[in-house]
Amino acid sequence: MTGWRRWRTSIFLFLAVLGPGFITANVDNDAGGILTYSQAGAKYGYSLLWTMLPITIALIVVQEMCARMGVVTGKGLSDLIREEFGLRMTFFMMLLLVIVNFLNVATEFAGIAGSLQLFHISKYITVPLCAVAVWALVVRGDYKSVEKIFLVASVFYIAYVIAGVMSNPDWHTALVETVKLPQRSVWRDHDYVYMTIGVIGTTITPWMQFYLQSSIVDKGVTVKQYKASRLDVIVGSIFTDIVAWFIIVVCAATLYTHGMREVNDAADAAQAMKPLADRYASILFAAGLFNASFFAASILPLSTAYTVCEGLGFESGLDRNFKQAPFFYWFYTFLIAAGAGVVLIPQFPMMKMSVFSQVLNGVLLPFVLYFMLKLINKKELMGKYTNSRWFNAIAWTTAIVVVGLSLVMVWQGLHPGSG
Repeated sequence: MTGWRRWRTSIFLFLAVLGPGFITANVDNDAGGILTYSQAGAKYGYSLLWTMLPITIALIVVQEMCARMGVVTGKGLSDLIREEFGLRMTFFMMLLLVIVNFLNVATEFAGIAGSLQLFHISKYITVPLCAVAVWALVVRGDYKSVEKIFLVASVFYIAYVIAGVMSNPDWHTALVETVKLPQRSVWRDHDYVYMTIGVIGTTITPWMQFYLQSSIVDKGVTVKQYKASRLDVIVGSIFTDIVAWFIIVVCAATLYTHGMREVNDAADAAQAMKPLADRYASILFAAGLFNASFFAASILPLSTAYTVCEGLGFESGLDRNFKQAPFFYWFYTFLIAAGAGVVLIPQFPMMKMSVFSQVLNGVLLPFVLYFMLKLINKKELMGKYTNSRWFNAIAWTTAIVVVGLSLVMVWQGLHPGSG
């Protein structure tokens, strides 16, 4: 009986803190992420699946570090960077994040437009309506109500798992490619390196770290709930990368197998699947894209507003109203309006911008990891909750690998004939 009570207490504690880790990891599979994974599957088949295992381990480590800093310090990541590294460094980091995140927000509204155009609804109707809905959801709600809606939206990512099964992939090849490292010759291919950085950047995005830590602080999770919060992060990270694995698989099984190597936008992937797989796989893919885009169009501007307000010392938080946190809400409003407006520009090169924004995420990631590692290993700040050697090794390796890939990509771009 004592054992059952202990289990029941653990389950209730986990459910009490469930949200920040699971939501943050799942928003990672946004329109830009779906497009990047779709392009990876369409262009390289199953051969980029090997990235999923190391990326999942790195994602768990990075997200757990943020959760731990949040529960121990009670402060957001921007707050800590400002206090430890000064306002000038914080401002520079905020500026880079705002630029990258703005491109990501525009990508979300492009995903909304593309997914509903498959059902013959014009983007000039859907984008403004969804922009207003996204704005109202966050501005008119409090943290608890918004979190519940986001948790429900997270569940709908299962659509990609079902679509993957319906596409009848080569399961043996998919599983082998997941555990087999690629040949060294692939690193001479600039496009392959570019796509690898994009996959890393869209899976471990810089904005996630800021949002996760801010939402943990906003929710009031304490050190006593640390273990449950850590489990929330682990479950979310594994679930989101299973979904990512299936998105690559479904596009490899349909588009790559039939010689369709380019995806103009994520909605194109769903459209192209219709004659190649079960028609319900295409519908599920499109429905999943809308859910992911709407979901992320709410979270990404929110994450950016949190980050900037904390970094510059403004009031922020969903449990504050417009009068208490005017800059927070006006900046959130601006990001939504501007992001939606860009998508309504005719002939805007959204596909190139989408993948480029994910690559920028990857290039920016090592800088964010540097600040995180400096903070989390500071005894005066974290006490007994500093990083273990293994966590430091994985986090530093992730940063070094991304820097190395970025340098290879730049070199290949400057010397196109060298490969």
